[in-house]
Amino acid sequence: MNHGTRHWIDGQPGLFGLLLAVGDFLVVAVSGVLAALLIAELRPQLEVLWPLPDSYRVPILLGTLLAPSLLNWFGIYRQARGVSHRSELRQVLIAMLSVALLLAVCALATKTGARYSRLWMGCWFLLALGGLCSLRLLLWSVLSTLRSRGFDVERVALVGGGALAQRVAEHLMANPGSGLELSGYFAANAEEGQGSARLPCLGSLDDIKETLAAGNGAIDQLWIVLPLTADESIRRLLHELRHSTVDIRLVPDMFSYQLLNYSTENILGLPVLNLSYSPLSGPNRYAKDLLDRVLALGILLLIAPLLLLISAAIKLSSPGPVLFRQDRHGNDGETFTVYKFRSMHVRPPETGYQQARRDDPRVTRLGSFLRRTSLDELPQFINVLQGSMSIVGPRPHPCEMNDIYCDQVERYMWRHKVKPGITGWAQVNGYRGETDTLDKMRKRVEYDLYYIEHWSLLFDIRIILMTVWKGFSSRNAY
Repeated sequence: MNHGTRHWIDGQPGLFGLLLAVGDFLVVAVSGVLAALLIAELRPQLEVLWPLPDSYRVPILLGTLLAPSLLNWFGIYRQARGVSHRSELRQVLIAMLSVALLLAVCALATKTGARYSRLWMGCWFLLALGGLCSLRLLLWSVLSTLRSRGFDVERVALVGGGALAQRVAEHLMANPGSGLELSGYFAANAEEGQGSARLPCLGSLDDIKETLAAGNGAIDQLWIVLPLTADESIRRLLHELRHSTVDIRLVPDMFSYQLLNYSTENILGLPVLNLSYSPLSGPNRYAKDLLDRVLALGILLLIAPLLLLISAAIKLSSPGPVLFRQDRHGNDGETFTVYKFRSMHVRPPETGYQQARRDDPRVTRLGSFLRRTSLDELPQFINVLQGSMSIVGPRPHPCEMNDIYCDQVERYMWRHKVKPGITGWAQVNGYRGETDTLDKMRKRVEYDLYYIEHWSLLFDIRIILMTVWKGFSSRNAY
């Protein structure tokens, strides 16, 4: 297939973005009219919105002008191959929330907010958001189908043929709809010179400049997949290609490291690669804290009678305090006091840490029931209200337990990059209670780190719902 056919979209500068902007303009405008028509059908006695009053045309016009402008400001109309669809849909949501906020500010500034139906505004926003997302889903589906058949693709050549190149090649070949077609690789040394039918060798590093100079559209992008130790080779290659117009990208060898939520950002004008970074910072942390404390306060008020009943039962069943207090590691490894209902007999302090096990003689009869149903954890909502814990997060382990496992389980202490939780991703997947083998602890840590790396408020809500759905009891809790 010739080069012109492969770039039938990219061959027209700005055409793709222009068509999408026109589509967005129409979606927002039509959504405003449909919202009025829908409300007129559903609430004919309360809302007189059809035919559409002249005053409603002003916000619709402003919205249809603002939406494409803000979407363009977020960079959505720049066609980028291989970009996460979820990321783009998130940007669409943020842009539309900005449009709604600007329209509300305009209505407040002009004192015209009372003229418009709030139900219509909400319906318009939801219809427009749904329409913009649907338009993109349809477009992605069409482009993916066309690109998988060879239309509108860009050919990528890798620089390097080692383990990183193999993994990058697998990613490219596994996503034919991305619009990126793998041409082959340039070997960095003699050992990498043996190509294959799926990944042919295009020559050595010395052949790159000559191959690109030959033109004919055989290579559109050059991805450098050399190890980080090959900085001198990378620097020399970039110098030799300083006059080339081909797109050059550097793929750092992150696969060989065990990293947490690695990402790139710009700090004080410097490009920075985060190798171990918690997503719970800034606005994310405040949003999660707010959700935690509001839910904790509501839950404590709701379960107050149950807390009093359990407290009385503990006091009557065995001598000792109602609450058990223990130091545990929390966010950033800081020590805090966790609260639990006492489930064991009061005994002299033991030497060394011993995890509760099946038929543990230290556990009272009532305590066995409380531990099995997780009712002993209810006072930890006080910890959440205090700010030392979260409703969702890695379960806090005793400090002695952390000392045991921190050297035995890789990345164990990374669990403390977020606040510990009453429930967590590991717990709803069955990894709670006694960890009598090292493999069980490794799996728990694996699930905890997955949660930290993929955190979102929706993920928290999902875990809370899974906890309620599956119940609080567990056969592994002793």
